[in-house]
Amino acid sequence: MSHPKKRVTILGSTGSVGSNTLDVLARHPDRFEVFALTASTQVELMVKQCMQFKPVFAVMASEEHGKAVEGQLRNMDCKTRAMWGAAAIDTVASHEQVDIVMAAIVGAVGLAACLAAARAGKRLLLANKEARVVGGQVFLDAVNRGGATLLPIDSEHSAIFQSLPDDPATWAQRVDKIILTASGGPFRTRDPATLRDVTPEQACAHPNWVMGRKISVDSATMMNKALEVIEARFLFGVTPEQLEVVIHPQSVIHSMVQYKDRSVVAQLGTPDMRGPIAYGLSWPDRMASGAAALDFSAMADMTFESFDTPSHQARFAGLALAWQVLRAPPGTCAVLNAANEIAVAAFLDQRIRFDQIHHVNTETLATVLTVAPQSLDDLLALDALSRAAAASVARRMGR
Repeated sequence: MSHPKKRVTILGSTGSVGSNTLDVLARHPDRFEVFALTASTQVELMVKQCMQFKPVFAVMASEEHGKAVEGQLRNMDCKTRAMWGAAAIDTVASHEQVDIVMAAIVGAVGLAACLAAARAGKRLLLANKEARVVGGQVFLDAVNRGGATLLPIDSEHSAIFQSLPDDPATWAQRVDKIILTASGGPFRTRDPATLRDVTPEQACAHPNWVMGRKISVDSATMMNKALEVIEARFLFGVTPEQLEVVIHPQSVIHSMVQYKDRSVVAQLGTPDMRGPIAYGLSWPDRMASGAAALDFSAMADMTFESFDTPSHQARFAGLALAWQVLRAPPGTCAVLNAANEIAVAAFLDQRIRFDQIHHVNTETLATVLTVAPQSLDDLLALDALSRAAAASVARRMGR
């Protein structure tokens, strides 16, 4: 017996996760249809996606880009309706006709739409780690009150989710710790003393994954792993002491769960985001993703390295900030995320050096005092305050 197609909204459709989501959806036209796409500035790609998938709505962040999409769609006789602005993004995230929302907007700017989808009780596929890092308990409360189904799409958190027992009520009794793997990025073996000379192009050249520029820099500093540690704390309800990170350069094991009996369950796969995307879309079932299968006969040795060496601690000083902010007052995680977004943007604009990203983050954490956020407005105010403080630090360092 056939079932109705699931309608999907993709927040951030022109980014790498959004584009990969459309690739997966195109493989299953009998199961899914695209309801809405949102993007920031990539007009041409948005128009191309609309012509292929025929969504009901295409939403751009600004009026300028929204009207550009609107004009091109009209000239092509495409029936997709163009809209723009934050309110329109929230609308397509919470629309009553939507079943699944892929949250792939990079940065804290995606938090409001994630909250809208959560309050509306959607299946929320969360690739935007900042929603959990910035939103913290406010975001989880919205998920619980709205009755949303929250599924992680980051490869590491999807791997953890797939390695945990089916019943979350048993996690605390059965799980000893969660082990996140990290590739080590492009500078895993580089002399820490030379990191001051790193260029944006070098930092964005990840050895295993194809990603956007911001997350590529985060991978090079290992701040992406710090954010993932924070995210795992909120997603899986473990203590900071139950979270561990190991370097696994081959990116085959995406993360692991160690149980009370010391047995370890791991999820393996090729470094292809279509795997966790397909799992989130089809959960609790599985379906073809387009990712290549692992060839164990041709696989090189899988290796692991500890972060607890002087050289790795010097290369990836930002990783320790995860545990620092998790033990700090509520809201401190949001401060770290805001500072890092400002610092990475300053580095990509060549206003600060690569090794100064960490210093912007630590100085901002030392400067901004937090009061436990109770609402989206509180979170946005704290985010703005933290960004202003980080920008001031970056300007001073860039002189």
